[in-house]
Amino acid sequence: MWVWFGLAAIALIGEVMTGTFYLLLVALGLAAAGIVAALDMALQWQLVTCGVVALAGLAVLRGTGVLKKREIDASRNANVNLDIGQAVQVEEWSATGSARVWYRGAHWQAELAAGEVAAPGTHVITEVRGTRLVLSGKR
Repeated sequence: MWVWFGLAAIALIGEVMTGTFYLLLVALGLAAAGIVAALDMALQWQLVTCGVVALAGLAVLRGTGVLKKREIDASRNANVNLDIGQAVQVEEWSATGSARVWYRGAHWQAELAAGEVAAPGTHVITEVRGTRLVLSGKR
């Protein structure tokens, strides 16, 4: 019986270290198996209880959206990419809507964001696509 609770404690420590909900579900399953062991039920019922509780918890968390993967588009997120929101100076635009700009000590390829007017002057970086800066509106 105490083995189950010891394993649950180890799983909880692992949960705190990793920050995922999966080990928390395993810890709940292990604790439930410990309770079943305290009721003097056979080992197979302890194992079944552990698995059922862990899988039921997984189903509940998936159903509520807690475990939903949150994608962050780094190319447009200023919290991830510090280039977003910075100003660059555009001397001239080509007919295709691209330009070469001087930014952070190097020449970069830049393109105009959809719906923007190709005019020389100061523009703001709204997205970074690989090594291309996407610029919009004058600052």
